[in-house]
Amino acid sequence: MSNYFGTGNVGEPTIIPQQRSQLGNPMGDSRAAQKPHRDRSSPPGTRTAPAVPLWATLFIAMSAGVILDAAFPDRGWWFLAPVGIVLMLWSLLGRGPWTGLLVGLVAGFSFWGVHIYWLTVYLGPLPWLGLAGLQAIFFGVSLSLVAVVLRWGPRLWPTRFGRLGAVPVVVAGLWTAREAFTAVWPYGGFAWGRVALSQSESPFNSLAAWVGLSGLSFILVWLSAFVVQLWREAQIGRVARWAVAAGLVGILLAFPAWPVIQTGTTRLAAVQGGSDAALFARYPPGQILADHVAATEPLIGEKVDFVVWPENSTDLDPIRFPQAAESVDRISRSMGAPLVTSTITERDGRYYNTSLLWDEGRGVIDRYDKVHPVPFGEYVPDRAFWRSLAPDLVDLIGRDYAKGTGGNVISIDDILAGIAISFEIVDDQLVREMIDGKAQIILAQTNTADFGRTDESVQQLAIARLRAIETGRTVVNISTVGASAIIMPDGRTIDSVPTWEAGAMVRTVPLSDTVTPAVTFGRGIEWLVSALGLAGLALCLVRAGSRRRPAVK
Repeated sequence: MSNYFGTGNVGEPTIIPQQRSQLGNPMGDSRAAQKPHRDRSSPPGTRTAPAVPLWATLFIAMSAGVILDAAFPDRGWWFLAPVGIVLMLWSLLGRGPWTGLLVGLVAGFSFWGVHIYWLTVYLGPLPWLGLAGLQAIFFGVSLSLVAVVLRWGPRLWPTRFGRLGAVPVVVAGLWTAREAFTAVWPYGGFAWGRVALSQSESPFNSLAAWVGLSGLSFILVWLSAFVVQLWREAQIGRVARWAVAAGLVGILLAFPAWPVIQTGTTRLAAVQGGSDAALFARYPPGQILADHVAATEPLIGEKVDFVVWPENSTDLDPIRFPQAAESVDRISRSMGAPLVTSTITERDGRYYNTSLLWDEGRGVIDRYDKVHPVPFGEYVPDRAFWRSLAPDLVDLIGRDYAKGTGGNVISIDDILAGIAISFEIVDDQLVREMIDGKAQIILAQTNTADFGRTDESVQQLAIARLRAIETGRTVVNISTVGASAIIMPDGRTIDSVPTWEAGAMVRTVPLSDTVTPAVTFGRGIEWLVSALGLAGLALCLVRAGSRRRPAVK
C-alpha cells in the first residue's frame, strides 16, 4: 500500500498528494474549487458560510445592522430582530477574530448609526458619531469574540448535542454580557438598543416577566444562534431544520404570561402640555408651566386621586418662584387632588432634576431627585477634558445636575408610586429599586422635545411597555410632547395622546404588589448567562491556543 508521502510497496505506483487529488477528481481542480469550503477547525459534517469576498461579507453585515434596527419602533417589525442577528452570525462563519472585529464594527455602526440618529436633531452630528462609534467598538469586540466561538466551539464540543446545545448558549451569553456591560459603563452606561427592546409588542413580550430584559435578549440571540448552527449541520435535512426551529419558536410563544394580582385601583389624570421644551426652544420663562395649566383646566370637575405632569413641566421652580407656586396650587385645589410635577430645584448651590408631589395649601409633601442624570445631556463628566475637544458643544450644557441620593418611590396618600425621570426607565437597577420600595404603579415622566418628531419617543414608550410587563405594574408614560400613554401590566395601551398636541388621559387603573420572577431573580439571570458565555469563550481560546502550539519532540 502506498502512503501519503509517496513511498509505496515494490511494484505499486507512487502517488504524490497532487496526483491523488487528480485521481480522486477526474474532472480536475475546477469541480473541487466549486465545493463549499469547510473550516478545518470544525468537525466533519459541519458547514461554514460559502466562500465570499470580504467586501460582500461586510455588505451583508451592514445590511444586518439596518435590518435589526427595523425591528425597533417606529417601524416595529419585531420579527426582523432574529433575521438581523442570524445574518450577523452568518457573516462571522469561517472568520478569525480580526476579520470578526471588522465585521462587528460595520454591523455595529450600521445599527447604532440608524438607531440613535435622533441625537442629531438639536445637537448635530458630533454627539451622534461619538456615541454610535463607541457602541460600534463594543459591538465589534463582542462579535470578534463570537467569531472565535463559532470557529472553535464545534471542535471543542464535537458531538451534535454539543454543537447545537453549547455553541448557541455561549454565543448568546457573550451577546448578553456585552449588553450588560454597556448598560452600566462608561459614566453609568447606555442601556438603549438591547435586542429585548425590539419585542415590546411581539408575542415574546410576556417572557420579560419571567426572565427580565437581559434574559429576553439572551433567548432571542440563542434562538438565532441555534438556527445558524442548524444550518451548519450538513447531515440534517432542510425539512428537519425548519421543523426543529419552528418547534422551538412554538414553545416560546406558548409560554404563559405571569399572573398579576390586582390589589386595588386608582383614578388618575396624566397631562401632556404639548410644549416645545427643547434645549434651544425660545419661550418666555413660565410658558411650559402655562401650557400644562391650560391642558389641565378642561379636566376640572373630574374626580381623580392625583394628577401627573411630565418632566420639566414646571419650568419655574414653585419652591423659589411664588407665581409658579400659585399656579400649581390652583391646579391642585381645582382638581381636589395632589399634583406630581417636575422642575429644576436648587439646594446648597447644587441643581437637581426633581419630581415634586405638591398638595394645595401644603406645598411640597414629597420629592424625588433624579439619581441617574444623563452624561453629556444633564452634566458633563470630566468637563475639562471634553471641553478641550469640543468647547462649543460642551458649553451648551451650562450647569451640571447633581445625582439624587433618595429613594425613587413617593407616597401619594395611600398609593406608593415609583418615579422614573426620562432615561431612568431603561435603568434595570432603578426599576428594581422601585419594586423593592413597594411601588404599586410606575410614573415615567419625560421630556422628549429635544428629539423632535423622530422615533426616540416611541423607542422610549416601547421600553416603558416592557417595564410594565416585567414588573407587573401599570406604567404611565407622560411626556411634554409625546409619546404619552397609559400601559396596563399586560402591556396593553388603554389610552394615549397624539404627539406634539396638548391633551390628557383620565383613567382608572389597577394597582399591584405582584413580584414577578424577573424582579425576584434580579440581575442573577444576567450574571448567569453572561458567565456561561465568558466561560465558554475561555475554553474556546484555550482550545485554539493548544491547536496552534507546535508539538514538543
